[in-house]
Amino acid sequence: MKDKQQNVKAMDVESHRDLRLLEAVHEDSRVTQRGLAGKLGIALGLANIYLKRMIHKGYIKVVNVQPNRISYLITPRGIAEKARLTYEFMDYSLHLYGEVRQHLREAMQDCAAEGKRVAIYGSGEAAELAYLSLKESGMEPVAIFDQEGGRVFLGMPVRPIAEHASVEYDLMIVATLDRSGQAGVDLQKVGVPQDKLFPLRKEAVPVPKRARTATTRSRTTNGKLS
Repeated sequence: MKDKQQNVKAMDVESHRDLRLLEAVHEDSRVTQRGLAGKLGIALGLANIYLKRMIHKGYIKVVNVQPNRISYLITPRGIAEKARLTYEFMDYSLHLYGEVRQHLREAMQDCAAEGKRVAIYGSGEAAELAYLSLKESGMEPVAIFDQEGGRVFLGMPVRPIAEHASVEYDLMIVATLDRSGQAGVDLQKVGVPQDKLFPLRKEAVPVPKRARTATTRSRTTNGKLS
């Protein structure tokens, strides 16, 4: 199970980026490095590095179509790698969906039993998961917040997060799949109490260094693991 979780985490970063790059080249052989950088949301220099990596692995080849213009073509090997990464991403997505749904289901059932008022921060796909979990528990969000308002999300007006103090809520679901915690930090900066923030995904609980050391020593005899 531990290895499976590590594989899923890896798909969340490097492999997903590689998949998006291969997809972009497959869709448009005339795409430029600047265009790839825009599609991937990265700096031009990074796009150049990632392309060279794909070329070195034989997934993409460079073709001179004109003296002053080149094209990037996905190779048969690259197509096979894209298929493998697509399957891996589907597996990752299903795992992540199940993890989030279970986490939310348990928490929202408790909130419904306690009569808590729940708001949602975010208006993307992750927020749809949060909204669905609330509905399944017989609840409605008291408000939908985002950095900026003025839009409609699932029939509800999206309010700017700056207005959160004007809404009575007991819990705010931070609807992002990013585990860096940056969204929570940003929300606290605008005055959302930390004890009212509810991350969409369970946070990993690190084992304290002293505890790990003690565990290791208990299994060690004369410097060797028993």
